[in-house]
Amino acid sequence: MEPHADDEIIPMDTGGEEEVPPQEPPKILRLDNSVVNRIAAGEVIQRPVSAIKELVENSLDAQSTSVNVVVKDGGLKLIQVSDDGHGIRYEDLPILCERHTTSKLSKFEDLQSIRSMGFRGEALASMTYVGHVTVTTITKGQLHGYRVSYRDGVMEHEPKPCAAVKGTQITVENLFYNMSARRKTLQNVSDDYTKIVDLLSRFAIHHINISFSCRKHGAARADVHSVGSTSRLDAIRTVYGASVARNLMKIEVSENDKACSDFKMDGLISNSNYTAKKITMVLFINERMVDCSALKRAIEIVYAATLPKASKPFIYMSIILPPEHVDVNVHPTKKEVSLLNQEVIIERIQSAVESKLRSSNDTRTFQEQDVESSAASQMVIRSDYTQNSSQSGSKSQKVPVQKMVRTDSTDPAGRLHAYVQMNPPGLPESSLNTVRSFVRMRRNPREAANLTSVQDLVAEIDQNCHAGLLNTVRHCVYIGMADDVFALLQHDTHLYLANVVNLSKELMYQQVLCRFAHFNAIQLSNPAPLYELISLALREEDVNSESNENDDFNKKVAETSTKLLKLKAEMLEEFFCIHIDVNGNLARLPVVLDQYTPDMDRVPEFVLSLANDIDWEDEKNCIQSISAAIGNFYAMHPPLLPNPSGDGLQFYKRIKSSGNPEDENIGADDTMTMENEINHGLLSEAETIWAQREWSIQHVLIPSMKLFFKPPHSLAENGSFIRVASLERLYKIFERC
Repeated sequence: MEPHADDEIIPMDTGGEEEVPPQEPPKILRLDNSVVNRIAAGEVIQRPVSAIKELVENSLDAQSTSVNVVVKDGGLKLIQVSDDGHGIRYEDLPILCERHTTSKLSKFEDLQSIRSMGFRGEALASMTYVGHVTVTTITKGQLHGYRVSYRDGVMEHEPKPCAAVKGTQITVENLFYNMSARRKTLQNVSDDYTKIVDLLSRFAIHHINISFSCRKHGAARADVHSVGSTSRLDAIRTVYGASVARNLMKIEVSENDKACSDFKMDGLISNSNYTAKKITMVLFINERMVDCSALKRAIEIVYAATLPKASKPFIYMSIILPPEHVDVNVHPTKKEVSLLNQEVIIERIQSAVESKLRSSNDTRTFQEQDVESSAASQMVIRSDYTQNSSQSGSKSQKVPVQKMVRTDSTDPAGRLHAYVQMNPPGLPESSLNTVRSFVRMRRNPREAANLTSVQDLVAEIDQNCHAGLLNTVRHCVYIGMADDVFALLQHDTHLYLANVVNLSKELMYQQVLCRFAHFNAIQLSNPAPLYELISLALREEDVNSESNENDDFNKKVAETSTKLLKLKAEMLEEFFCIHIDVNGNLARLPVVLDQYTPDMDRVPEFVLSLANDIDWEDEKNCIQSISAAIGNFYAMHPPLLPNPSGDGLQFYKRIKSSGNPEDENIGADDTMTMENEINHGLLSEAETIWAQREWSIQHVLIPSMKLFFKPPHSLAENGSFIRVASLERLYKIFERC
């Protein structure tokens, strides 16, 4: 309804508020240069690792061969980057930290062929706006260097002469001191330091001819330390570890299509045996470390079909393209680049990775692993497991299938003997528990060794004991012999190969020291003349020699050695129970392990070792060398007769011919026949010897090791004890099959 002209118009009540006049548009102001530079600095230097990346790249541009990084509080308190590059000229120091000052280019077109890491001239300037920067540098030919401090892009004072080493050292202190909000978000010092270590690790495996180091301020040990190497695989092994390096495959891709894709890629990618919780991708394009999310995602897609869940690959790639095909000026921190024909390049690389991975997946390899202190120290003895599981009324806990252990020390079902019917003649039928009890009763107390030298040697054994191997040996299960030297042992969910010769040699050595001067004796039925034993050992060493002069020399050696051992007979009898009578005959030997007699075929070698290899002058060395000689003699070496199983059977076959072998007219086509006849007597003797050895390993050596053995660190390093399989890893592999 429209109002009439005569009607009174009553204004509405607005509640006492006055009308607000319309505002004018805000005035545009020119920001002060300090504000502009500080804003730009916050974009270029996002966190401490950003500053270190810029400084390290400057060092690389300076043709350095060594780059050292020191940080404090994750880089907030201190960043120090030192190199041995060509240095900075004195004349350039006044404008060094001004914005857009650089030696890398002079005009925009230079970006089309840029090869250096830096080019904008913003990094150092940005650091001076958010931190306190000090530069110490010296160039070739100068007698001294110069040190100068910068703030807000300008020098705080004239360069001061100082002592300096070749190259440049740049120090950034109190980073983000004037940006409280940024500083508050960077309180996780360990997280920032982890990023710095990762950055230096990536540089180290790409620039293999340059040494890199990174450590915390005040720390004696560097967390990254690489030296110049000729092999990239060695560099990866140094930085990322052997477990990564041994599971890498080399990959190469090259395209010469100028119209579509022109590039070359070489790298290393992880195989199907590698497992990790997150992907590690190290990518360099034209020597510049960058990220490429599209390429990373393409490779992850390929691996997703091959590796088990929660596993990610390790990727190192170096891609070389024509400089004009790469746009490096697309990101404030230069962490990303734009490639010409990027989709085609990614597709080619993805196809190559897929092809390489599929070919490597046809067969799986299982690497042997030495037991390391770090891994072994993490082994935990869960002694309460069986105790808790045996309590009545307790609820059984479900064990993951990959953690299930197939055998235990009291259940013989998992041993190889359960699946092979063997009834070797003359083997004792004592049970394992009986032998264990008997061996326990023969343990001698430590006070048996009264000599200080013996006590020192026993103390060295205790100090050198490998804790991880000790736990493994004490709780292992004997499975069977893998070959003549290595036995299969199971501990927890791991399978090991153990060198029984080296293990028994060390065990016997330790037992000789523990039983020092308290031995039982093995009486020889027929005492053996020392002279004849030594002569026999010398003839075995010179089996191919037919010289009479050598025979005369051996006789003199045998006579001299016999006289020496007769002189030492009293000491050998008192401390080691090695009895030599007045006529120079060996009559008794010590019992080192009960229920075990050494191989008497090795007595000549043992006697010769006593005569030639002992240091009789020094007490400690004398006891140690005699104990080592006894340990080597008593070690469970393979018998001298070849193993009749497998190829060794050929040794026991004799060639029998039918026909007249004296007839020289018999040709190749005549009816003379050759047939093999087995020497059953010798074969039976060999089968008995080898069976007795394996019985001794299972029922004497392994139980004695569990009771007495203190494995030294050397056994974990020389291949005597090797982990060959892990149930958890096998379960992951078969889970994918």
